[in-house]
Amino acid sequence: MRPYKRLLIVVLFLAALLALFQFSGLREHFNLAFLRQQIIDNKISGLLIFVLLFCLGNMIQIPGWIFLAAAVLSLGKIWGGLATYIAAVISCGFTFLTIRFIGGDAMRGLKNPYALKMLRGLDAHPIKSIALLRVLFQTVPALNYALALSGVKFYKYLIGTMLGLPLPIMLYCLFFDYIGKLLHLY
Repeated sequence: MRPYKRLLIVVLFLAALLALFQFSGLREHFNLAFLRQQIIDNKISGLLIFVLLFCLGNMIQIPGWIFLAAAVLSLGKIWGGLATYIAAVISCGFTFLTIRFIGGDAMRGLKNPYALKMLRGLDAHPIKSIALLRVLFQTVPALNYALALSGVKFYKYLIGTMLGLPLPIMLYCLFFDYIGKLLHLY
């Protein structure tokens, strides 16, 4: 299948998914209060719901910081950070595998010199590149889509993701913990 056709299928899939969530009213549940209440009310099932919502939220462009804030304000900075790290890694993996299944390595077939230059850089140091991208952009869905379509091996993607996420998650945990204490949310 031609790369542009694959990219179009990915865009149509993501648009249909977003429309489904928007028109069904499910997108309303992707907020700090709902996520926090789920975790507080049901420690085990709440965490499973948290991971599932993180996966789905990442696919439909919900910022990861909402999930992190909910976890930190519900579980504290250590356990909330750990829960978010695990959920983020699972979410990024889920997004990667879903988009790779639909779009393959469509970016490899593009004739754009800028895209080819970026792919050469990614090919030269995939784990280091992905780890650095995670430090800078965390779980940004567009990054997950681009990396999935880049043809990078899943295990390298996963290792880079696991290495790059701890630092930004830790910094966000400290920030949200500070805000939570400042606003007496605990």
